[in-house]
Amino acid sequence: MDLLKRLQQCWTRLGVALFLLCIPLEGFAEVAKGSGFDMPRDVSLDGHRITWLINITMSFLVILFVIMVIWMAVAVFKHDESHPAEYDHGDAGKQVVFALSLSAVIFLIVDGNLYVNAMIDLDEVFWNFEDVDNNPETVKIEVNAHQWAWDARYAGPDGEWNTQDDAVTLNDIHVPVDKPVLIQLTSSDVIHAFNLPNMRIKADAIPGTVGQIWFQAVETGEFDIACAEHCGAFHYKMKGKLTVLSQEAYDAWLGEVSHQSALAYNPDDADAHWGWPWSKEK
Repeated sequence: MDLLKRLQQCWTRLGVALFLLCIPLEGFAEVAKGSGFDMPRDVSLDGHRITWLINITMSFLVILFVIMVIWMAVAVFKHDESHPAEYDHGDAGKQVVFALSLSAVIFLIVDGNLYVNAMIDLDEVFWNFEDVDNNPETVKIEVNAHQWAWDARYAGPDGEWNTQDDAVTLNDIHVPVDKPVLIQLTSSDVIHAFNLPNMRIKADAIPGTVGQIWFQAVETGEFDIACAEHCGAFHYKMKGKLTVLSQEAYDAWLGEVSHQSALAYNPDDADAHWGWPWSKEK
C-alpha cells in the first residue's frame, strides 16, 4: 500500500509539473500572421519600437517562468516525505542580503531596461507632437469618441475646422501612406481608448480634454480601429476601419467626402458641430 501511495503521489506531482510547463506553449500553438508573440502585423514607421519592447518583456517573463517552474519541480520531487528535514541555523542576515541583491538585479535588468527604452521612444518619437504638427505634410484629424462609435473630422478646402466643407465620417478613417497623421482626440461621454493595433498606438479619449496621438503608415490596406477601454454595455460595437491609401486615392476620397458633407450640412444641427479649433497647445 505504501508503494501504491507513493506512485500515486509521483504521478500527481508529475501531472502538475507537466501542466505548468505546458501553459506557456499554448500561446505559440497557432501564431497569427504578424511578428513576435502573436501580435498583429506592424505596418507603421515606428511600431517596431513597441514590438521590441513587447518581445523583450515577454522573453524576460518566459525566462523567469521557466526558472520558477524548474525550481518548483525540484522542490516537489526532491523534498518529499522521504527527504529528511534539514535545519539551518546559519546567518539569516546573509540570506536577506542575498535575496534583496538578487531581486535588485532582476528589477534593474527587466524594469530598468523597459523604463529607459520606453522613455527614449516617447521623447524621440511618440511624444514628438510639435515637429509632427509643424510638418506641412502632416494629415490632421479630429476624433470624437462616443457610445458607441468614432466620429472623425478633416478640415475642408477652406482649411478651417467645424465649417461646412469639413469631411466628416463615422467609424471610417482614411489616411495617405508614408505621411504622418496627427489625431486630436476627445470623448463626449465616458472614457474610451483609441487603439490602432497595426500601428502599435493607443490613447485614451477623455471627456473634457483633447489628447494627441500620431503615426505613419508604411503600407496600404484596411486595418481595425478598436476601443481598448471598457466603455459600457455595447463596448463591442466600438469598431471602426482605418484605410491607408496612396496619396492620389486619398486626395480623391477626401474631396468626395468633403463635397458630400457640405451637401448634408445643417447649421441648426448642434450635435453635428462637435469639432473644435485646431490648437498646437495640447
